[in-house]
Amino acid sequence: MSSTFNSPKINPATAVAELEAERDAHAGTRARLKLLEHTVLQFVPRDLISFLGKASLLDVELGDQVEKTMSIVFTDIRDFTTLSESMTPQQTFNMINSYLSVMNPVISTHQGIIDKYMGDAIMALFPTSADDALSAALAMLARLDEYNNGRSRAAYPPIRIGIGVNTGLLMLGVIGGGNRMEGTVISHAVNLASRLETLTKTYGAPLLISEHTLYSLSDSEQFSVRYLGRSKVAENTPAESVYEVFDHDDLKIKELKIKSLRKFEEAVAYYHIRAATKALPMLEEIVQENPGDNPAKVYLKRCGDYIRTGVYIGTEELADEIVWRKKHEVGIDEIDRQLCELLTLIQKLHEAVTVENNRDTISSAMDILEKRIQEHFNFEDELMIKHCYPFSSDHIAQHNSYKKYFYKLRDEIKADLKADIENSLYLGFRINLSLANWLLNHLSRDDRHLGRFLGECGCV
Repeated sequence: MSSTFNSPKINPATAVAELEAERDAHAGTRARLKLLEHTVLQFVPRDLISFLGKASLLDVELGDQVEKTMSIVFTDIRDFTTLSESMTPQQTFNMINSYLSVMNPVISTHQGIIDKYMGDAIMALFPTSADDALSAALAMLARLDEYNNGRSRAAYPPIRIGIGVNTGLLMLGVIGGGNRMEGTVISHAVNLASRLETLTKTYGAPLLISEHTLYSLSDSEQFSVRYLGRSKVAENTPAESVYEVFDHDDLKIKELKIKSLRKFEEAVAYYHIRAATKALPMLEEIVQENPGDNPAKVYLKRCGDYIRTGVYIGTEELADEIVWRKKHEVGIDEIDRQLCELLTLIQKLHEAVTVENNRDTISSAMDILEKRIQEHFNFEDELMIKHCYPFSSDHIAQHNSYKKYFYKLRDEIKADLKADIENSLYLGFRINLSLANWLLNHLSRDDRHLGRFLGECGCV
């Protein structure tokens, strides 16, 4: 017995039409997915995904993280509340978006990544170099001038911004809970950059950088920089030096700041060692000649207030005593021994300049310190290279900058030796600030990080 199964006849034209419809549907789905991916990546920068070692946003998971050395730029519109109160909500959003749209390409052009917008504020990351970050900050100020020209023609008030730049180690990763995640960066370096941006209001200067950024620049001499003071992110953190970059200032103001650079930094030093009566006349001369020098006006007021009331504004760590303490240890015996010796030698140089004021003693102290600095940094450099420390290039660059600034200070002291040291208080301040306190900040972060790395991998 047999049975016959009759297959339904397929119309070729219908089959082709169905296949074309299915192909079109797939193409439409792919186009929508492509558009969705493009839209999502406007909220999550592709670079952040690649830093996490992921090929796609789909691969990113809660808790993914990586450690990097980067420069962080914070910028914020000044008096934004006052500006927004004179506008409707729609006008406010239009202004913010207009402003952000002209700043975005400036950051991208300098290899920067916008991590997030916070209302009128921008936080950007520069993974390549501190030079990129600082050049971008100056370019943002220049672009703002052009933007304000347009606002002026439209009868709108100009926008002013403050920019803070810091360089250091940070953790980049994914945080969140439940069905909400976001990429972010976390570290003291980020907090310090934010603090610097806030300090632009205090000093009336649009661009401030940290000592870490200054020492990370490939050639700091190409920028116009001067020391403004010290600041702490929190009470239990070490104070860190703040510098003004004034390349964008009005040409006349900039020229006068360059002319008075040494006098200004001496006056700031005298104020911070409580010699305000010496600083006051110097600052009066600077402000009289250059009324547009806002930081000088800030210090002039501080000096006057200190003389009148005894109220001092500043950090207290720049005392004469430079002493190694247990809290300074990084956990590697030989590194700790050498750092202790360096601080002791810096203290001896400080005493030779400020107390003994003897040429032979000063020269001898400088020669010994120079030799030990070279030996210590060579030891650390070789150790990092030998054990493949992932942040060795940035760490070594910091060492090289420290040596450069030591040589600069050494030459300055030697020049003063020939003419008899009359400003020993100022030179003592410089020794404490540029040599001792920078070294303490460096060991508290960079050397301690190196110590943890060496300890965890059992290298030492």
